[in-house]
Amino acid sequence: MQLLEIACLGKTLRLEASMAGWQQLFWGDQCVSQIAARADNETFSHQFSLQSETGELETKALQVELSGSLIWQPFSLQYKLSVNDELLEENTLTETDIEQRKTSHEKGIKQPFKFSFIGMAGLGLKLLKSAKVIKVLFAAGSLAAYSWLFSPTFAIALILCLVFHEYGHIKAMKYFGLKTKGIYLIPFVGGLALSDDKINTRWQDIVISIMGPFFGLILSIACLIGYWITDLEILAGLAVFNALLNLFNMLPVLPLDGGHVLKSIAFSINSKVGLIACVLGAALGVYISYQFGLALLGFLLAIGSIEIFFEYKRRHLSDLLPLNRYAQIVSVIWYVITLGGLCAIIWLVGQTDNGALSLPLKILGS
Repeated sequence: MQLLEIACLGKTLRLEASMAGWQQLFWGDQCVSQIAARADNETFSHQFSLQSETGELETKALQVELSGSLIWQPFSLQYKLSVNDELLEENTLTETDIEQRKTSHEKGIKQPFKFSFIGMAGLGLKLLKSAKVIKVLFAAGSLAAYSWLFSPTFAIALILCLVFHEYGHIKAMKYFGLKTKGIYLIPFVGGLALSDDKINTRWQDIVISIMGPFFGLILSIACLIGYWITDLEILAGLAVFNALLNLFNMLPVLPLDGGHVLKSIAFSINSKVGLIACVLGAALGVYISYQFGLALLGFLLAIGSIEIFFEYKRRHLSDLLPLNRYAQIVSVIWYVITLGGLCAIIWLVGQTDNGALSLPLKILGS
C-alpha cells in the first residue's frame, strides 16, 4: 500500500510497502529503490542518485536518501528526506493521517476526454443520478416488487428496514469525511449505500460495514420494545424479520457486510496466534448455533471460518492500512454483540405461537 507521498526535486516521491516487509520507492513513475521482504522491517533506508544541471555542460550529482522507521501495529511512520546530507523534510505519520489522505480524484487530476457512446450513456446516467431520478425509479420498483411478492404493508415496512440499514452505512461514511452518493434500493436485491471516495484503512471498512447491521439491531430492539408495550404484532413482525435481514448481512461471507468485517480482521492479523483465535471463535459460533438449533446459521458460519484461512494467506496484498491490536479486539467484540443481539431477537420472538413470527427461527433451523 502507498504510505508516503512528498515533493522532491520537482517530482513526487512515493513510498509503497506491505506488511510482509518489502518496500518500493518511486520518484515520479520510476522505481529508484527497493527493499526485499525481511524479518526486521521497522527501520529502512532508501538511497538513489540524480544528475542535476548546474550550468552549461555541467552537472552535479545529487545523493537522495529517505530513511526512517515503520511500525504497522499500532501504525507509525517516521521519516527523514535528505539531499546531499542536507535535511529537507522530517515528519511522523499515524493512522489518522492515512485515514484523512485524499484520493487522486479529490486532488483534481483530470482525465483526457474521449468520446464514446458508452461514455455518453454513462454521462446521461450521472445526470439522472444527480436529479435523483434513478433513486426514485429504483425505490418505486422495489415497492412494486415487494408488494407483488408479499403485501403493500409488508413492502413498505421492508423498505423502511432497508433504508435504516443503509443509513447506518451512510452515517459511518460521513463520520470519516467521505462524500456519499446516497441510498439506492435495488428490486429483489436490497439496498446500496454508495460513496464517491475510497477508504484508506481497514478500520474504515469495519465501521462502514458493521454500522448497517448495527443500525438494524437498534431498529429491531426499538420495535420489540414497542411490541411489549403495545402488544401490536406488526411491531413484533417488523422486529424479527428486520433482525433476520440484518443477520444474513452479518454472515462472514463476501460480499455481505460480515464478509467485509471478516476480511478486514483476517488481513490485519500478523501472527498465527491471531489466526488460531479467529478460527476458534468461529468454531465456537458454529457450536452455539447448532446448540440452539440454528443449523443454517451454523453452516454459513462454518463457510466463513474456512474463508478466514484463505484471507489470512493473502493478508500482505492489501492496499489498506491494517487494524492495530486494539481495533482487532473491538471489531471482534462489536461483531459478536451485533450477531448475538440479532439472533436473540429471532429466538425470543420465535417462541410465540404465531406461525408467521416464528418463521425466521424455522428458517435458521432448517
